[in-house]
Amino acid sequence: MIQSMTAYARIEHKAQWGNASWEIRSVNQRYLETYLRLPEHFRNLEPMLRDRLRKRLNRGKVEVNLRYDIKDDDNNELQLNQDLAKQVIQAANWVRDQASQGELNVVDVLRWPGVMSSSEQDMDALGKELLTAFDSAIDQFIEARGREGEAIKTMLDTRLDAIVEQVAVVREHMPAVMQWQREKLTNRLAEIKEDLDPARLEQEMVILAQKMDVAEEMDRLDAHVEETRRILKKGGAQGRRLDFMMQEFNRESNTLASKSISAEVTAAAVELKVLIEQMREQIQNVE
Repeated sequence: MIQSMTAYARIEHKAQWGNASWEIRSVNQRYLETYLRLPEHFRNLEPMLRDRLRKRLNRGKVEVNLRYDIKDDDNNELQLNQDLAKQVIQAANWVRDQASQGELNVVDVLRWPGVMSSSEQDMDALGKELLTAFDSAIDQFIEARGREGEAIKTMLDTRLDAIVEQVAVVREHMPAVMQWQREKLTNRLAEIKEDLDPARLEQEMVILAQKMDVAEEMDRLDAHVEETRRILKKGGAQGRRLDFMMQEFNRESNTLASKSISAEVTAAAVELKVLIEQMREQIQNVE
């Protein structure tokens, strides 16, 4: 399955500590570019997030946004370690008595490590939860890319069918075009009174036939259609291959247009260029 580079996914994670949501969106880009918007508390997750994205995505400009809200409850209240505070006070009083100077500052006692604490969330454990939720968001995001890619594939298959039809139209008209051109040239030469060298005349007819012959272009267009269908069936990151195929399609359609000497072939060449351009625009979004 081919995947589009344009997609969006959002997933919410609810826990006892609060809620969090991941948003992932992307647009087409030649290479993989990642932009992360994380709260300051979770900046340490950036390397792991980028690594996850690189392992599962190949191309696209990807933006990731994390929002979280921690519940404001009694568990976040400050707590006093009374035993430790008593030890700190006793030690401070002893130092003051020995030095015979200074005063005990209560605020300094409270600042002593461990005297005051809060039951803050374990940020490491919370980070693991968020990474698990992010993995689910990536799964949803890739599924969205796949659905969009399937829609693009359907459109491309339709355009490929139309190209085959136009090639058939040209093949159908070419014998009549060749006959018409031969008769036109013969009648024109019959009007010339001067004697003509039969060998030279035959040579000119061969050169004209070669210039008008588009069988090679028709065969190549058929081959390009088959190759493009093979690429679509194979799936995966095929955007660059498909873009190359559009260049090949364009080359053959341009040659066909330059050789055209009838309204039917010209119309077919124009229609081919329209179909190829429609495919090329969609392929710009394929990963």
